[in-house]
Amino acid sequence: MLTPDQINTLHRLHSVEKWSARKIAAHLHLGRRTIAKYLDTPSPPPVRRDRASKLDPFKAAIAELLEQDPDARATVITQRRRTLGYDGGETIVRDHLRAIAVEGKARRAYVRVEPGPGERFDIDWGHFGALTYGGAPRKLYAFRLVEAHSRKMYLEFTHSQSFETFARCHIHAFDAFGGCARECWYDNLATAVAEHDGNLVRFNPRFLGLAREYGFIPRACHVRAAWEKGKVERAIGYIRQNFWPLRSFSDLNDVNSQARRRVEEIANRRKHRETGQAHEERFRAEFLSPVPLMAPDYRDTAEVIVHKDLRLSFDGNRYCVPPRYVGQKLTVKATAASVSVYDQSKEIVTYSRCWERGQTFGAERFQKELFAQLAAAQRTDAQQRLVKLRGPTAEYYLRKLAETDRSLARQVRELLELVRDYGTESVSAAVEKAYAAQAFGSDYIANILRQREIRRDVQPPLRLKHPELNSLATDPLSLAEYDAFILHPRKDSHDLATGETQSTQPHHDEPPVRASHL
Repeated sequence: MLTPDQINTLHRLHSVEKWSARKIAAHLHLGRRTIAKYLDTPSPPPVRRDRASKLDPFKAAIAELLEQDPDARATVITQRRRTLGYDGGETIVRDHLRAIAVEGKARRAYVRVEPGPGERFDIDWGHFGALTYGGAPRKLYAFRLVEAHSRKMYLEFTHSQSFETFARCHIHAFDAFGGCARECWYDNLATAVAEHDGNLVRFNPRFLGLAREYGFIPRACHVRAAWEKGKVERAIGYIRQNFWPLRSFSDLNDVNSQARRRVEEIANRRKHRETGQAHEERFRAEFLSPVPLMAPDYRDTAEVIVHKDLRLSFDGNRYCVPPRYVGQKLTVKATAASVSVYDQSKEIVTYSRCWERGQTFGAERFQKELFAQLAAAQRTDAQQRLVKLRGPTAEYYLRKLAETDRSLARQVRELLELVRDYGTESVSAAVEKAYAAQAFGSDYIANILRQREIRRDVQPPLRLKHPELNSLATDPLSLAEYDAFILHPRKDSHDLATGETQSTQPHHDEPPVRASHL
């Protein structure tokens, strides 16, 4: 092997001095083959001799471990090999794993698949950080569905990846496309795939129910085989690079509004470099299967207890319901837009969905109802029976009666006795007549009822001697003013006669009842 000085001298004599190979060989005492070799390759690569590695006896065992878990790290494999006698370092294990990965990628080949119209949907999730509502962050996800033939895309952002949200996004996409493809492909999403072992796939039972309702065949890509659904992967990259940067959003509805405009006005109208057509032009809705006329109910559902303050808790907020449901278990069903509360199948109340946390809704509305019930609860049993029998008219009459200096408990008891004696209809009519005359007292009601029962003989008309006087007609007169004039003096005289100072005391040890009891 020549030294660097000899190689430099050789090239100087050949390139500068223009010596022939024979003359150089004679001058340097070298063979002409050696001269020719170094003229063609001035710096030949160093000869590398394969040396045995400490890892060579364990490479087969490492391959077995990688078959069990292709993502096993060098640290774990090194620990496992040490139990078999490996005393080398972790670095050569990591280099070996890297070489295997590069070699595997270099040998892998792909077959391009171009499904026909209406044959396949590719579906996947993407994570896009979070939106903040009043200081409370909510994670943000993007649901993408791509029709494989045309590359037409559906995009919807959500704050959840639950199965209910996953199913609703499917339904929204199917409705937007006007039908469903024959197959839907997924990348082993937990909401769709329960277990995947080689080519054997066990799908989530609830997801299979959705597939049956819409008549599509679910397909799961192989593990770590993103190229099997490359069209939706490229759609994700388009969203991250062409839609997401330099945008600001106020809430989830704002994100979806901007995304919908971007997809409809730009993304689905651009011309694809391979097909030479715009996504919207290439799309063929007539090849899709029709969707059910009535969409299934895939709202978020929770069973909750109504507390004493009329509130129930759902998704970090509190929602109020009527007081009669306190202590009961109700059902909450929610979408991205609304929150509805049900008593079995009966809808009680619906609120707009709020993504903030710690908020309370409906308190003012249902607290008014509670206050009205509390006021009714302050009545005595006798008062409540009377109000129940005669309705609002009796309640108004009792309120006015409470403003007098009479014993309210005694007056209510006497009114109930009149109801038993004369019936509810007769007492109601008498109460209305007394209320119109502003006469408040059970004695007035009893007097009106007695007058109605007294039989009055009809007197014949008075005949005058002069016939012309008998033919005269007089104007009709109203006796209401006379009745009012008579009733007031009778009330005063009655009060003086019966000793009203005594009637203001409680009767039979009953406490006096004020107007506030009503």
